[in-house]
Amino acid sequence: MERTKKGFFNADVDLLHGPIFKSLVIFAIPLLISNVFQQLYNTVDTMIVGNYLGDVSLAAIGSCTSIYDLLVGFALGIGNGLSIVTARSFGSGDHTLLKKSVASSIVIGVVSSIVITIIGAIILHPLLVLLDTPANIIEEAYSYISVITLFIIVMFAYNLCAGLMRAIGNSFMPLIFLIVSSCCNVVLDILFITSFNMGIQGAAVATVISQGISVLLCIVYIMKKTKILIPSKEHFKVDKALYKELIGQGFSMGFMSCIVSAGSVILQYGINGLGYLTIAGHTAARKLYMFFNMPFTAMAMAISTFVSQNKGADQGKRIRQALRYAYIYDVVLAVIVTIGLLLFATNLVQLISGSTEPVVINNGSLYLKIVGPFYMILGILMQTRYALQGIGQKMLPLISSVIEFVGKIIFVIAFIPQFGYMAVIFCEPVIWCVMAIQLVYSFYSNSYIKKFK
Repeated sequence: MERTKKGFFNADVDLLHGPIFKSLVIFAIPLLISNVFQQLYNTVDTMIVGNYLGDVSLAAIGSCTSIYDLLVGFALGIGNGLSIVTARSFGSGDHTLLKKSVASSIVIGVVSSIVITIIGAIILHPLLVLLDTPANIIEEAYSYISVITLFIIVMFAYNLCAGLMRAIGNSFMPLIFLIVSSCCNVVLDILFITSFNMGIQGAAVATVISQGISVLLCIVYIMKKTKILIPSKEHFKVDKALYKELIGQGFSMGFMSCIVSAGSVILQYGINGLGYLTIAGHTAARKLYMFFNMPFTAMAMAISTFVSQNKGADQGKRIRQALRYAYIYDVVLAVIVTIGLLLFATNLVQLISGSTEPVVINNGSLYLKIVGPFYMILGILMQTRYALQGIGQKMLPLISSVIEFVGKIIFVIAFIPQFGYMAVIFCEPVIWCVMAIQLVYSFYSNSYIKKFK
């Protein structure tokens, strides 16, 4: 495949040859910036809603976030799983198989998105009721999430296009398209909420339109610049073995995301019982938590593509070296993040929430200060999980999600009623430690990885 001119932000990064850490960082930087702008979709919604519509509307968005993650996480997990198979095909040099995997991924993804949209339309409101969402925010919450759920296919389309480009080493162009659409989202948010008086439903409409723009930009670029990803009619012919591999990889990641999000829904039930001010504070803190988690997530995504390509090329030694570099990266970065949160958490929560309520600010900042040191564990967890998926493991990463799910149930039943918001704060860090042990052991005891000691 012809590659663009090399440079720090070259469109394609060679992950199969040369310095490992340098390639990972160059590949991860656009992913990090992409994560920042992708998170801006919801964070800008939160900031504008909190500042213009108040704590009640802010709590409404927060109360349905976990349900939203549950519904779209499955679709996005499928997209990521499908792109792993494409990256493996690219690493092996089999471009015919690559095109067939793209064609099959489109079919599987579209069907899955339609099914999830239908399920979402049926269960959304009953699920909000089941989760004990406060009566004064439930209708606002439903008006927001129902719009976004209706257009899950738009979110899937962007993530599939971006995932396919990353599979061949291009993490830069999806960033450019996302920056454009994120800027559109900011403008549309302000317009719909402050000028058209659409409430939080306006924020949802702005999100969908902006993401639709990113999809169109991705498709145009792929058609003009990365024709290796464009399948022909014959590539859509059903290959049972390929479909089995794609569905296995895609749905294992989809179910993993679904189980994780289901655990978050259960945890949200425990949070909802603590009152709308606690919900608002936790919502603001979680937005900030997601921002500070982005450098770790970006490296995990880079590891996913790196491992998938090198597995296709049968370069297990490079895979082991890449994980070692990633773990060092986690430790150093976690120290920096922790110091930043200890110094500025209170100011950041106040900025994001727009609130002056002590309960909102104190709870939110306390959450961030305690969770900060555990980013190291979370980074190791994510990168090891993505590496396992990259070498073709389907069940072991899924087991870690079950551990998280069960752990959150235990906390909601046994600890949150007794210890309140403090139990909410410690819930995930404790579970991350258990998950990390299981994943690291699973990776280094894998027969393929053990061959390359």
